[in-house]
Amino acid sequence: MANIFHVYHRVLRWLMKVAGVRQELVQIEPGTTMNFWVPTRNPKKNRNPPVVLLHGFAGNGIMTWQFQVMNLARNYAVYVPDFLFFGESVTDRAERSPEFQAEGVVKGLRKLGVERPCVLVGFSYGAMVGFRLAEMYPDLVAAMVVTSAPTALTESLSRVALLEIGYKSWSDYLIPNTVNGVKSLFEIGSFDFPALPNWIMKHYLEAMVKYRKEQAELLRALVVPDDFTISQFPQKMHIIWGRNDNLFNMQIAYNMKEQFGGETRLDCIEKAGHIVPMERPFIYNKYLKKFLRSLQTHQQ
Repeated sequence: MANIFHVYHRVLRWLMKVAGVRQELVQIEPGTTMNFWVPTRNPKKNRNPPVVLLHGFAGNGIMTWQFQVMNLARNYAVYVPDFLFFGESVTDRAERSPEFQAEGVVKGLRKLGVERPCVLVGFSYGAMVGFRLAEMYPDLVAAMVVTSAPTALTESLSRVALLEIGYKSWSDYLIPNTVNGVKSLFEIGSFDFPALPNWIMKHYLEAMVKYRKEQAELLRALVVPDDFTISQFPQKMHIIWGRNDNLFNMQIAYNMKEQFGGETRLDCIEKAGHIVPMERPFIYNKYLKKFLRSLQTHQQ
């Protein structure tokens, strides 16, 4: 039997082309290549700010953001990178930090001709990379939408979250090696994950978990000491969260809203867990598009 995820990815490539994006492999530097989904139409003719969608750890860029791309690509220049060691993005360098991922994304965007300030939309791991990107390249980031992630995964926050879900390490949870591990990954990550046959879980392992060693190193580099300095971000920030997030609860979202201050808004989606962009895409897209329209109004 053909792997269902490989088959679906071919279908998805066609759907994305119809929606207005295509794949492009970008050589960041010798030994480092990143896969991007980029606009098929000339992005320079689009007056709206470019939108960069940063994916989580359990999937690549287009699997994570397919529903958002189909909803946004007609009116926005949408860019969806695969982080290094996800999808077709690889490097021979030894760095594994979120800052290194952010650097790769920015170099890729610039090679693709993105010069205008963009809007980052970061989910989970992608949001934590996005925070570092916004900090390192403030002139490139006009605003950021944060979903299901703290500004930094500190040691104490990591301990509490792992204790809540019953795992000893993030690698054990996020890089499963059994069918039951895949089931646990999605049952914990969602509000009401449907019962799926074991062969689908097995296909997930075969298709989506390719770089175990490197991804484990990414997760170790993600956790920072408790005295890690958290920046005050000059960008306009917006938070979208699942009410039933089992990894990072609503209190983290409330704390971030207070930290960001100003006009920061928090949209809470009921009956949604950690993977809220995939679990409740229509409601998520409604809040996301409302925020994007507010930026256009502000520019005018």
